[in-house]
Amino acid sequence: MTQMPDPQTPLRIGTRGSALALAQAHETRDRLMAAHGLPQDAFQIVVIKTTGDRVQDRPLKEIGGKGLFTREIEDALTDGGIDIAVHSMKDMPTLQPQGLLIDCYLPREDVRDGFVSSRFGSVADLPQGAVVGSSSLRRRAQLAARRPDLQLVEFRGNVQTRLKKLEEGVAVATFLAMAGLSRLGMAHVAKSAIEPEEMLPAVAQGCIGVERRAEDDRVAALLAPISHVPSAVRVAAERAFLARLDGSCQTPIAGLAEIRGDELLLRGEILRPDGGEVIFGERRGTLADGPAMGTDLAGELLGRAPAGFFDWR
Repeated sequence: MTQMPDPQTPLRIGTRGSALALAQAHETRDRLMAAHGLPQDAFQIVVIKTTGDRVQDRPLKEIGGKGLFTREIEDALTDGGIDIAVHSMKDMPTLQPQGLLIDCYLPREDVRDGFVSSRFGSVADLPQGAVVGSSSLRRRAQLAARRPDLQLVEFRGNVQTRLKKLEEGVAVATFLAMAGLSRLGMAHVAKSAIEPEEMLPAVAQGCIGVERRAEDDRVAALLAPISHVPSAVRVAAERAFLARLDGSCQTPIAGLAEIRGDELLLRGEILRPDGGEVIFGERRGTLADGPAMGTDLAGELLGRAPAGFFDWR
């Protein structure tokens, strides 16, 4: 029988300290409470500040890439300072530290990007030469491919920070994940949601993953009832695609797997950072084929990339 956490020995949940990260940790806690009939004080939220949170004045590619938002949290998990870690899966490197495992995914939220502006309703409404802010190489490359006339500026920070920058006139528009806005109760902030056919989202966008120590069978049993299998199937395909491409914060990559009946549709693209070239492909297969589809699609896109395509890395 699994030993349940209690107020004397609470399950320690590690997370970043942003409003969105805390909302995700609280959602994880609340699902565990409901699944096991436990009180709130059987859980402890442990806030861990990461390098990505501390360094806000430089692009991510200059200070180390995706692991900047996970490294310190994973160190605490490895060292036993926390029992589980809650992550936005789009921030997760494809390679995990030895001894750690993610096999629990919460039900995936809206995968779309949200267009945010106080003056314009959509990308199409932006005037020639408008300044748009984004810290995402993917979004910047996709936007440059569609609207090369726009001026793109670096735009880092949490949701509240980015909205403040818009108010201050640093840019007239930006993009935020609809999933994050929804989890914060702020979906209304987006003037419009951009369909995947128009802007393919980041790999695993909208999905929360819960990381644990691989040998911790007790925690595995606690997490099992809250893991959402369809989300796990989709993310496995997308992350296999990303892994084959060796994706990092220096690589504009987009990918989305969707379950349609008993079939899995996977779409993916790689881009030059300046939007000058976009290579797109898709695969269809069974739900069990997801990881193989991801690897195969990535191989196709790499094979179609012309000589010199990755010279900017």
